[in-house]
Amino acid sequence: MQALEALESGVRMYSRSFPAVFCRACGSIMLTEDGRKVIDFFCGAGTLNYGHNNRRFKATITDYLTSDAVVHGLDMATPAKLEFMENFNSVILQRRNLQYRFQFTGPTGANAIEAAIKLSRKVTGRQNIISFTNGYHGMSLGAIAASGNRYYRKASGVSLSGTTFMPYDGYLGPDADAADYLQKLLRDESSGLDYPAAILLETVQGEGGINVARKEWLQSIQAIAKNVGALFIVDDIQMGCGRTGEFFSFEFADLSPDIVVLSKSLSGFGLPLSMLLIKEEYDAWQPGEHTGTFRGNNLALVSATAALDLYWRDDIFAQGVHRTGEVMRHRLESIAAQYGNRFSVRGRGMAFGFDCGAPELAATTALTAFKKGLMVERCGPVDQVIKFLPALTIDSETLNDGLEIFEHSLDEALKQARPS
Repeated sequence: MQALEALESGVRMYSRSFPAVFCRACGSIMLTEDGRKVIDFFCGAGTLNYGHNNRRFKATITDYLTSDAVVHGLDMATPAKLEFMENFNSVILQRRNLQYRFQFTGPTGANAIEAAIKLSRKVTGRQNIISFTNGYHGMSLGAIAASGNRYYRKASGVSLSGTTFMPYDGYLGPDADAADYLQKLLRDESSGLDYPAAILLETVQGEGGINVARKEWLQSIQAIAKNVGALFIVDDIQMGCGRTGEFFSFEFADLSPDIVVLSKSLSGFGLPLSMLLIKEEYDAWQPGEHTGTFRGNNLALVSATAALDLYWRDDIFAQGVHRTGEVMRHRLESIAAQYGNRFSVRGRGMAFGFDCGAPELAATTALTAFKKGLMVERCGPVDQVIKFLPALTIDSETLNDGLEIFEHSLDEALKQARPS
């Protein structure tokens, strides 16, 4: 760790949250260089929905590599790309009565967001993007302009324009409808709100604190976008690929976004892969208008196809995610109930937030948990929420062990916070 501090930029973050050298990982367990076992409830910020080093995916990747198949091919046609698109279309899209074209972007979710914003402006001829309070969409300039957190925004060093923030569902309190507020502003010719090129949202805000939007609110926002001629974009980078139970996080609300943004767990193995799903009528790109050297990572496409084959050809896996999610919800709510109304729990599927109220308590709890063998990260406007993103494939014993560590860690952190 001393060498890390001496050589790596001060921008490093997770090596500060989890001060250890990790050498191996399998499933939901990571091993440190000094032999410690750590249960992973973080999963690469939602990139490892199927756990570390999934053996079936690894075998598929190994076979591909040993065959001398194309690894890097820009956006040229390869069997790996064609097989992925055909499988995704039949296994995911057609079963949900969805029809999209595929755009493989640069390897990060942020680049996919940039592409979605750029395409929306090209299609509509408008500039403004409506995003939402506590939203997070990436660190590049266009993506961070649509993200709410001041800590990340101020590091840009330039004016972040072209985005208007509206209140997310629940932001104005339980008695106010944020969709009605947005609609009123758009209908008022003197509100000062320009008609948008797109309305961009997460159905569950991950970095913003695991804020869960209601079905009715999401449907209202989609309708508002259509009424004003804006594209409706769902950022499913962290909450897609099964995290909320169904493959897409918006399925429960019967939405049909104009653009869907996918990344993180799309490859299934932690390999970089990002893409847009674009309704055909909005695929207005001319050749090369949005490009990148590492789009369409063939190794990632191979593992992504394996994930579709293994987990998504029927509903069994999704049903298991829902069952495990209910176990998590019940346990976390039981822990919170021990302390009266001090804490709250929210989430959907297997994405949960435990709101500690105070960032200091959340920080102490997370650090104590790591010392005891559990990896959890914080989120929310001031990092006051502990985020739970265990692998969707986690076994019940490991899940229970991790939740028990969290419970003991919270108790210890509360004792430390009490005045002597």
